[in-house]
Amino acid sequence: MIDKLMFKIIKIITKFLRKLNLDRIFFDKLFFNIGLNQISENRKNYKNIDNIQQIELKIFSQNGEDGIIDYLLIKLKLIPHSTNFIEIGVGDYRESNTRFIYNRFHSKGVIIDCIDDMKKKVKPHVNLWKGDLRICNSFINSNNINEILKKNCDFDVDVFSLDIDGIDYWIIQKLKKNISKIFIAEFNPVFGPKLKVTVPNIDDFDRTNYHYSNLCYGMSLSALIDVMKEKNYYFVGTNLQKMNAFFVSNDFNKKDFFENLEIKSLENYTNSNIRDSRDINNNLNYLSGFEKKIKEIENCEVINLEKNKNDLVKIKDLIS
Repeated sequence: MIDKLMFKIIKIITKFLRKLNLDRIFFDKLFFNIGLNQISENRKNYKNIDNIQQIELKIFSQNGEDGIIDYLLIKLKLIPHSTNFIEIGVGDYRESNTRFIYNRFHSKGVIIDCIDDMKKKVKPHVNLWKGDLRICNSFINSNNINEILKKNCDFDVDVFSLDIDGIDYWIIQKLKKNISKIFIAEFNPVFGPKLKVTVPNIDDFDRTNYHYSNLCYGMSLSALIDVMKEKNYYFVGTNLQKMNAFFVSNDFNKKDFFENLEIKSLENYTNSNIRDSRDINNNLNYLSGFEKKIKEIENCEVINLEKNKNDLVKIKDLIS
């Protein structure tokens, strides 16, 4: 009886807030404060963490990245004074890896994407006057990335996040070493643990245009780890969805800052259960398992990075 009454009260309040167009503000503040409280609880256990997936927490991130980022910032002793960031691939910023950082610390930050009326769409999700958030509406490629960063970023970067579902590998290749203390990059778990591959460096790459299934994009985790080593970073793990990988600059010795973290074989970070594949008519067809997914894109061409070959090959020629 009490549960039914509470449900009715919540329903009435929600309807009232929506009528006044306050539901988004109300729930964002609610999520923020609940998340802040949970992060405070999580911090009590940070010294015992041996896998970053253990402290995932979604506040404004797409998955549980908010919790992992807080863990890394605390362990590196960057909070509260060093939380400046760059994030590429944010959409309207409602779900993003750095929104919680900005709303919590009002840091300096650059967010980059290419969408219509970007500033107008981002504005409802942040208080722009409270911090130095620079909104850059630009299409990123490997030729313009450094020019855009130079134009928009004049501060030391603590967190760098990259998620553009495409030529992420080629973007990273062009970045300077140690561009940030923490680096988050998307990878494609469909490529599995062994392949060292990326999609070709196509300026206007679109994952749906490249293959109707949406399964052939980005780079493999193995290729990402290799290029991040070149940039002076070490791998500390992935999120539970196994699509975002986390790295820390070698300026912060792993034994000193993350002695308890255990890195397992890459199979443990690529066996994702995500089923977002599409059929030829753009309908979700929920392909499951590595074999079915890789079979779907076996005729796609990728760059084979094994032993620095940089050969354009079909996936089926690499897995046969």
